[in-house]
Amino acid sequence: MKLSVLDQSPIRMGGTPRDAVLATIELARLVDSLGYTRYWLAEHHNTRTLASPTPEILVPALAAVTSGIRVGSGGVMLSHYSPLKVAESFRMLEALHPGRIDLGIGRAPGSDRRTAAALQPGPVGPPLESYPAQVTDLMHYLNGELPDDHPYHGITAMPSGPTSPEVWLLGSSIGSATYAAQLGLPLSWAHFISPDGGPQVVARYRESFQPSEWLDAPRVNIGVSATCAETTDEARRLGMSRHLMRLRRDQGRPLDGVPAPELALEGKFTQQELAYMAQQQEKAIEGDQDVVKRSILEIAAKYDVDEVIVLTITHDYEDRKRSYELLAEAFDLETRD
Repeated sequence: MKLSVLDQSPIRMGGTPRDAVLATIELARLVDSLGYTRYWLAEHHNTRTLASPTPEILVPALAAVTSGIRVGSGGVMLSHYSPLKVAESFRMLEALHPGRIDLGIGRAPGSDRRTAAALQPGPVGPPLESYPAQVTDLMHYLNGELPDDHPYHGITAMPSGPTSPEVWLLGSSIGSATYAAQLGLPLSWAHFISPDGGPQVVARYRESFQPSEWLDAPRVNIGVSATCAETTDEARRLGMSRHLMRLRRDQGRPLDGVPAPELALEGKFTQQELAYMAQQQEKAIEGDQDVVKRSILEIAAKYDVDEVIVLTITHDYEDRKRSYELLAEAFDLETRD
């Protein structure tokens, strides 16, 4: 089983966004040495909890301090941007670090509606139905030229070169999986967002996959949220930070950063709030090495995949690092010098 990392650069309560970005760089160094396959950076805007709105800016910083791990976006929200500009950014990254750059792309806003509007160059962004055409244009810019009948034929995304970023389509709905199948692209399924019915959607992607000039057979990895600690009790304690953060977000009362577990364990809550956090805990992957490994393997088997991308959010950055260390040991990842 291959393990990879999805990092949203969470800001700890009492810390700063700079702290979060520096922690991301430190974590990338660590998991590179531990033998993880990829390190993907998320794109989120206008949030006081996550410090990664521009993965294309942070990718080169990580690539420069690592040697073997693939580095990329998980992902770039293409609805906000010109396909040509995205292609140029990632072609430059590929020129700097050939053979190590991934480009995960998605169609979600990564923000609230008002922020999504502010990200647009004009009063109205591209309609949702234009997304497949945007993806197709991006692929042509990355890998050669647009078709002869395309209005922008002859425009080249520079710097050109013999290799291209590895492109993945991110999905958490049947629509995104359908696009990946129709366009002939790899699918990265966000199980941590849409666990219900996910294996069925991925199976449908495989069944309806249409080979393309970019990929001749379906390819899938999945993203899960997991917290690993020395004991299951400790992992469940650490996980309370995320459950409280999610509770307040869903209540429209977002916190200023990832809270300490004690705020969830010692705070005063209504019965309804306690039930919500308990429900989240029951659905979470939290435990010692054996528990988390078993859970990840069970989920991977349901999807029939050999790569799992792990998202871990804790209040203390050292706890997050330790979680990834324990996972690497549990899965016997091959370390890098």
